[in-house]
Amino acid sequence: MTEQEQIREAFEDLLKSLRKETSKENRQKIKEAFEFANEAHKGVRRRSGEPYILHPLAVAKIAVKEIGLGTTSAISALLHDVVEDTDYTVEDISNLFGPKVASIVDGLTKISGVMGSDTSRQAESFRKMILTLAEDVRVILIKIADRLHNMRTLASMPEHKQVKIASETLYIYAPLAHRMGLHAIKTELEDLSMKYEHPEEYEVIARKIEAYKNQFSALFEEFIKPIRESLSANHYEYTITARTKSVYSVWLKMQKRNISFDEIYDLLAVRIVFKPKDDQPEKWQCWNIYSLITDIYSPKPERIRDWISVPKANGYEALHLTVMGPEGQWFEVQIRSERMDEIAEKGLAAHWKYKNEGESSELDKWLASIKEILDQPDASALEFLDDFKLNLFAKEIRVFTPKGYMRTLPKGATALDFAYDIHTEIGNTCIGAKVNHKLVPMSQKLASGDQVEILTSDKQTPQKEWLDFVVTAKARTHINAAFKKYKKELIRNGITVFEGIVKKLDLPPTSEPLKKVLTNYGLTNKDDLYVEIAKKTITEEDLEKILKKKAENKFIKYWKLQFLWNGKEGEGKKKSENDLPIDVSSDFVIAPCCNPIPGDDVVGMNIAGTKVTVHKRSCPEAIRLMASFGDKIVPVKWVSHKLMSFLAIIKITGIDKPGIVSEITTLIAKEGKVNMRMIHFDTRDGIFEGFIHLYVHNTADLNNIVSQISQVQGVETVLRVENKE
Repeated sequence: MTEQEQIREAFEDLLKSLRKETSKENRQKIKEAFEFANEAHKGVRRRSGEPYILHPLAVAKIAVKEIGLGTTSAISALLHDVVEDTDYTVEDISNLFGPKVASIVDGLTKISGVMGSDTSRQAESFRKMILTLAEDVRVILIKIADRLHNMRTLASMPEHKQVKIASETLYIYAPLAHRMGLHAIKTELEDLSMKYEHPEEYEVIARKIEAYKNQFSALFEEFIKPIRESLSANHYEYTITARTKSVYSVWLKMQKRNISFDEIYDLLAVRIVFKPKDDQPEKWQCWNIYSLITDIYSPKPERIRDWISVPKANGYEALHLTVMGPEGQWFEVQIRSERMDEIAEKGLAAHWKYKNEGESSELDKWLASIKEILDQPDASALEFLDDFKLNLFAKEIRVFTPKGYMRTLPKGATALDFAYDIHTEIGNTCIGAKVNHKLVPMSQKLASGDQVEILTSDKQTPQKEWLDFVVTAKARTHINAAFKKYKKELIRNGITVFEGIVKKLDLPPTSEPLKKVLTNYGLTNKDDLYVEIAKKTITEEDLEKILKKKAENKFIKYWKLQFLWNGKEGEGKKKSENDLPIDVSSDFVIAPCCNPIPGDDVVGMNIAGTKVTVHKRSCPEAIRLMASFGDKIVPVKWVSHKLMSFLAIIKITGIDKPGIVSEITTLIAKEGKVNMRMIHFDTRDGIFEGFIHLYVHNTADLNNIVSQISQVQGVETVLRVENKE
């Protein structure tokens, strides 16, 4: 097939994917947009070697077929790279295709290309994207389609780019797709990200899921047979399908709960999608089908999820239950109407298709709250990125005002979060709350169904410690905004005091006096110094003493430094935890958040521009940093270095018996390649839990000792953990 035939076929494919009701006139507009984009990108190729126009065509197809968008979005998707990559301007697009398309293309251009350069610009561009989202949600939906196609074709990119793009996708785009209600796309983005970040684990789990599917296909048929008979007898039109959990969700569950693949019991879910009968409400029919199923199989009461009475914030509606199958297997059953199913798969686009005029959804409220956060003049882009992430994937709770109005908040939200959700000023002046008519502190975590009354006082102002317990982006943003304003005033006062002392001592108006004081207090940021001066933590007398002091001889300083590193220690004595894994002459630092050791899959981050911090690739902090600081990734590999030891922490649980701790420690002591640094055991009701801090050379040494300990009689589990303070 020639390239021209390939392009023509892709375009025909796009036309076939349009909604059936798309008019002839609109199809002609799409054709004009395609011809314009094809001409604009002529001769340009993607990294894979294929003609560039195939990318906008694929993005447009995802937008209309998988997300369910219409003509305007298809045209905007076809043109989404024209302004950025060619000489055409937004004005040209407006003249040819109208202001609406031009506005969407402009939004996409602002956020494209910048994601992946320096951090602040990257975060700023994301902020612009969300601002545009609040104006026209189609911008974000097309951006998600663009990212999905890039992920599907990521194989042609170099490895360091693959890791960076995959991390960014996992950190921002998958949660965003979830929030937009695009379940299928969110799942695919997560799986594709994992495929590039953890290729070996991905392959292993994917193979196991496939084997599980084959093994249980007969059991599935046996399970649904009586359900089919019951639904048909009750005159329902329906489809029943089986789906397994995604590779990423299985892996995440294994990581979070420290369990093996075989311990995940809800791998298989059965989905029933029915055509509603005209004479009965949809909600009633869902519960009727629930009743028919539970007449056949016993349900697990605590696993019922009712999202038809109160839908999720992303518009998702369904009734989930878990029942015991014919051979003692648990099955999750999802019950949805055709409308609910379309909303679940296509999210926002379908949600608005079915929404009544003037009806405000949870999603609309969420978009409004994001816009409010963005309207804060002082909000830093990077802070916003982290706060926004907080509120993307949050599970929801429903709470009520004293007058009975319902508010949706993320799980774990406190009374103070609720106060800020009502109004900024109520949050700023909050002193406590009454939850279900009982007086509670503002840090009280709320539960679904709570009725909350906020108590305020004119004398109250936001406190720094509030940040320790609020969980919503709105609350964090407003508290931080109040502190930034206060901090600016302190900095101004501090500068005035400092400059006055420099003048009083008749010192030169250079940066030297400032450097001298910063060095003395071990501070790196001059603003921090000015704040301490304004608070009088550092007094004027202190400053005068430091500025009058003569500089220390550099030669003496050098020997002091040498002495610090070469302090005499016994031969067998280990260095302190912080010094140990780091070679003084090296440019690498081991990340304390995940403590990688030789043999772990690692990635380097050079953010401050000095030493490279080495993280495990699966470390949540590393994923966050890679998404925000894509250009700071440094490819790193372990070299065999038997002289160096690295900290690893293992957690042991089991049945307590006399001498078991002694048996474990003796076993470690005999192992020449491993040293213990700290040991902590707790026993309760005949069960023990212990943490041992070990120094090992690599993962092979660690795996060997874990294997030996797990064979000790009474030991139930031996796991490596990230950190245990």
